[in-house]
Amino acid sequence: MIAATRLISSLALLFALALPGHAFDTRAKSAFVTDMTTGTVLLSKNADEPLPPASMSKLMTLYVTFEAIRDGRLSLSEKLPVSQHAMSYGGSTMFLDTTDRVSVEDLLRGIIVLSGNDACAVLAEALSPDGTEAGFARFMTQRGQQMGMTNSTFTNSNGWPAAGHRMSMRDLALLARRIIEDFPEFYPMFAETTYEFDGRAPQNTQNRNPLLKLGLGADGLKTGHTQAAGYGLVGSAKQGDRRIIFVISGLESAQVRAEEAQQIVNWAFRQFTETTILKAGTEIARADIWMGDAPSVGLTATEDVSTLVPVLGPDQLSAEVVYKGPIRAPVNAGDELAELVFSPEGLPEMRVPLVAAQSVGTGGFAVRLRTVSGLLLTRLREGPEGAL
Repeated sequence: MIAATRLISSLALLFALALPGHAFDTRAKSAFVTDMTTGTVLLSKNADEPLPPASMSKLMTLYVTFEAIRDGRLSLSEKLPVSQHAMSYGGSTMFLDTTDRVSVEDLLRGIIVLSGNDACAVLAEALSPDGTEAGFARFMTQRGQQMGMTNSTFTNSNGWPAAGHRMSMRDLALLARRIIEDFPEFYPMFAETTYEFDGRAPQNTQNRNPLLKLGLGADGLKTGHTQAAGYGLVGSAKQGDRRIIFVISGLESAQVRAEEAQQIVNWAFRQFTETTILKAGTEIARADIWMGDAPSVGLTATEDVSTLVPVLGPDQLSAEVVYKGPIRAPVNAGDELAELVFSPEGLPEMRVPLVAAQSVGTGGFAVRLRTVSGLLLTRLREGPEGAL
């Protein structure tokens, strides 16, 4: 059976707030907003639905390229040839042709700032297991699965409209976080607002991210637009010690995208405050032990648990400790046994693992005899209907 212990009273003391919070009513058809600092999910709307990601999927091509540079399989100064296939792409490009040999560093900026479809194809063919963009797309799909992107399937390197090329908003947020955390040396490129490549594309020199020049702390990551996908943006902004990541898609115009993105950033930073609800090592509940040399074990978190709560929020935070019990002995200190489940007002449910605060050994003969006797007495009281 599942045992659930309510901890409303113990957590209520952590807050002295008054009115209920309100969720953000986004115009995006799908959206995901998370506070990177605490891991709090602030908004989730159709976040796990695989959708056409347009150019936002170029982030996966960039991540795989960053990995290749880190591993020594590619260098920033290395110059790559441009195939007829890469040159054939339309839409947003660097205007590359087959006479070019372009440095990896130029190609990266061509993707990040200029959203170059051709630049993606050049890197894809260079890193593909079979030398083709399709082979690179299959590799991206496999790598994405390894990273936990379970709702992403790639058929090309740049988000060009194609059947089966899909990503979820949650997957895009996960990818954005991995880029920020895994490759801090490359991340400043995403804040660059202008890039002029060889003077050949004067009409395509500006970063399309509408937030970069607004003083909101925005420093990435990628816009996207196709007829099927609408207008979208994978964005990130940092103010003080907090960083948020947000993904929006399905908006009707670039102007609406800009408005929506700005409103989300303002809402995420101004309407929430960070609060520590549980200190590492603090015993928050006890779980029953079966056949142990102690009847129960303390439950605690391995690190401080912080979350965001609405500035205008309730004066109580409802929570439950949930575990499958009773837990059979022996138990070692640090074993993961339960979860703390809570839902800040207006936010999605959060789950935090809880571990055993101490070890509990297997009980001796007297403990086993007492346990079995108690079980038999219980069954006798319940009668035949209560027998197993």
